[in-house]
Amino acid sequence: MKLVTRSALGWPASAAPAQASTKGVKVHYEGTAVSVKLSTDHDACIAEWQAIRKSHLANKAENYSDVAYNYAACPHGYLLEGRGIGHRTGANGNQALNQAHYAIVGLVGSSGLTEPTDAMLSAIRDGIELLRENGAGAEIKGHRDGYATACPGGPLYDWVQKGAPRPDGDSTPPPSTGGGTSSSGTYTVKKGDTLSSIATAHETTVAALVKLNSLKDPNKLAIGQKLKLPGKATAPAAQPLEPFPGAAFFHGGRHSSVITAMGRRLVAEGCGKYASGPGPNWTSKDRASYKAWQKKLGYTGSAADGIPGKASWEKLRVPKS
Repeated sequence: MKLVTRSALGWPASAAPAQASTKGVKVHYEGTAVSVKLSTDHDACIAEWQAIRKSHLANKAENYSDVAYNYAACPHGYLLEGRGIGHRTGANGNQALNQAHYAIVGLVGSSGLTEPTDAMLSAIRDGIELLRENGAGAEIKGHRDGYATACPGGPLYDWVQKGAPRPDGDSTPPPSTGGGTSSSGTYTVKKGDTLSSIATAHETTVAALVKLNSLKDPNKLAIGQKLKLPGKATAPAAQPLEPFPGAAFFHGGRHSSVITAMGRRLVAEGCGKYASGPGPNWTSKDRASYKAWQKKLGYTGSAADGIPGKASWEKLRVPKS
């Protein structure tokens, strides 16, 4: 998960009302023209998010206490903190709707930039999982579910109706796996650094840095502070591996030695759910075993449905048969 915190945005703690739990999360879009510049310039995404908060605070009719949304997601896959965890949204239309669901907005609109990228969808999913870990229920809905609006627009709403899956099954890394905890060096915090930017630069996660450095508050870093960096796992010896055959390859009746090789790797990883075998036919046991592998990697919900995705397949390292 690539998280940009309120602290990194220069915002104080949210003054929004506290709310510890909801039925789930509603997905939004901006509902106005959004510049296509956001798709190529991440600084423009930050500026857009800051402008949204500024406009909400200036809206005397609605009397917002903060930016209305709990989080935003940008085309580059960053989750941008708004009201954040444990705060009631102001985006769903009325108090009853706000009490029922938290809110995440994708930085796309009704014209200009209208199509969410895969990275944006993954960031929205990151936000959903983060809120679920902190009080949100299982429901995923669009703003229009319960309120008369076109929000979140056609593309995002189509995705929501499919259950808000991660693109290509599990092709995007899960929001937080914790990473390794062995140290491979240190980094000295500089002015303007955030834990998220440090994690991105060193190809690790915020969760891994928090765990390795025993950080009590990941939003509070001191200039000159030294952080341990997680070590990178040593790759297995080079060997010819089966390339990902695509999710459509895995369905009932498929007969292939690739499935046998996959099953053997799942057994080796402690994820085998086979009574015998594995064999060359794709069965419910293969799917159950692969689901166990996805969960071992940290995937949850629809991202752990037992259908292989590119990211988890490459981590499984299935040898060529």
